[in-house]
Amino acid sequence: MSLDDLTADVTDAASELGDSIDVTLDRETRTELAMLTAAMEPTDADELVRRAVHAFFQQQVDMGRLDFQLREQYDVTYDEYLSGMTFDEMTGGAGAMGSGPSGDPDDRRYQF
Repeated sequence: MSLDDLTADVTDAASELGDSIDVTLDRETRTELAMLTAAMEPTDADELVRRAVHAFFQQQVDMGRLDFQLREQYDVTYDEYLSGMTFDEMTGGAGAMGSGPSGDPDDRRYQF
């Protein structure tokens, strides 16, 4: 799969989700959400669920799990998705070792 596949899948999933979703809560989740709703501001359960999704997403990004899954399934990273191009495209599609961005094999400024 590719960056284009990921972009299409994200667009499709966002379209399917729409502006709201029905979520079935098990007893534990319902109790935890009720506790958070009673204790936190705002007291709107929808806002707490939105915050939870944001927190979970950020955790996955910070721990590298999202990149791992994206690399495994689409062969791209989240940064590549955000930029709209792969690392190879960002670096000019650097070819064989020994050739820098200019294409000159003697240009070693970008080699480590």
